[in-house]
Amino acid sequence: MFQRRPKVRIDTERLVLRLPLHSDYRAWAALRGESASFLQHWEPTWAEDHLARKAFTNRVFWAERSYKSDAALALFLIRREDQALLGALTLDNIRRGPSQAGTIGYWIGARYARQGYMKEAIAGMVHRAFSRMDLSRIEAACLPENVASRGALEKAGFKYEGVAQSYLQINGRWRNHVLYSALRHDRRGPTTVGLA
Repeated sequence: MFQRRPKVRIDTERLVLRLPLHSDYRAWAALRGESASFLQHWEPTWAEDHLARKAFTNRVFWAERSYKSDAALALFLIRREDQALLGALTLDNIRRGPSQAGTIGYWIGARYARQGYMKEAIAGMVHRAFSRMDLSRIEAACLPENVASRGALEKAGFKYEGVAQSYLQINGRWRNHVLYSALRHDRRGPTTVGLA
């Protein structure tokens, strides 16, 4: 018998993390649109229809399917005080068996950056991944010069692991990325790599 998985919700001090809804389209398109110059420096090249309703609808369906199949957990960051959409955080590439790992990626609107929201969201996602999803390792990667992203990861307990050459195509170019991880049973000390 088919059982529907319960809707996911992660509560943090200032945020609610939840699956995207079709009704989020206007807020999402407005935030991504107004933050385009801020975001595109750090992201893969946007498709021509990136902000179109159909593209967003596909994202909503993908998020629901991925959650139901335990392949990914794609959540929107909603500020509790006013229900504003601030950004998104995805735990993707979930691997089971001997690995029990996943990879996080995230974005935040320009006007909400550097206010601690993403660190708070990452910490909430990591807690859920370790306590409710039985994962053992969460990985993340970012551009070396992305000081804000590196800071959010390190403040959320991630440790620097090294550099991956030509890791992702960002803004039309293959770019090196610094690699970080959080472990459920982490015996490593504080990271020794300072923020550039």
